[in-house]
Amino acid sequence: MNVLAYLIPVSLLLGGLGLAAFVFTLKSRQYDDPEGDSRRILNDVWDTRPRPDDVRTDRPSDN
Repeated sequence: MNVLAYLIPVSLLLGGLGLAAFVFTLKSRQYDDPEGDSRRILNDVWDTRPRPDDVRTDRPSDN
């Protein structure tokens, strides 16, 4: 039971540090991306299916 006298304050301290770090990231606007989603939805580069071979841009052209 004596170990709880150490573990409870340590866990509260770590939880408080985690909460403070999360609040800091919110205040520094790290989760704001108002234009990113609107541009990503129109972009075909990261589509879920592979592109056809005649339109691929990652290999050199034949000319």
